[in-house]
Amino acid sequence: MAGITTMEEVNCKLQVLQQQADDAEERAEHLQWAREQAEVEVASLNLRIQHVEEELDHAQECLTTALQKLEEAEKVADDSERGMKVIENQALKDEEKGQEIQLKEAKHTAEEADRKYEEVACKLVIIEGDLEYEQIRLMDQNLKYLSDIKILTDELKGAETPAEFTERLVAKLENVTDDFGR
Repeated sequence: MAGITTMEEVNCKLQVLQQQADDAEERAEHLQWAREQAEVEVASLNLRIQHVEEELDHAQECLTTALQKLEEAEKVADDSERGMKVIENQALKDEEKGQEIQLKEAKHTAEEADRKYEEVACKLVIIEGDLEYEQIRLMDQNLKYLSDIKILTDELKGAETPAEFTERLVAKLENVTDDFGR
């Protein structure tokens, strides 16, 4: 009778071990699925980061263009100022000859150039403010994406450890089962 009880106990233990092995395999499959989902999410976040970097590059190009336009406006203003001085000097000479009209026109041209310069300078200030806000927004968004990637990476590492333990347990169970079969 003692031999039967031991065989029944062995069979019972084998069934329990087989059930545990089946459960472990199911957990391993679930963890593999979770890992694949995390990898898809990481790939998606990498694409978002690339898109944000492209937007940042575009914003920087816009800033460069705006700075070039400001530089050109400053040159126009400087040229107008020099022209105004030349015209004023000429007007002073011509004033004696009764040509005050040219002086008025020169002043009007200079005032118009100054007005245009101020408009361009105001637009540049607005563009710089917009660009600075956009850069801050993009940096904040990048930080959020990087945080998501860190969380997913940590979750992926956490999922790999139980899967490896389960694989080792299944291998041990197969060895025990093989030993009992011999």
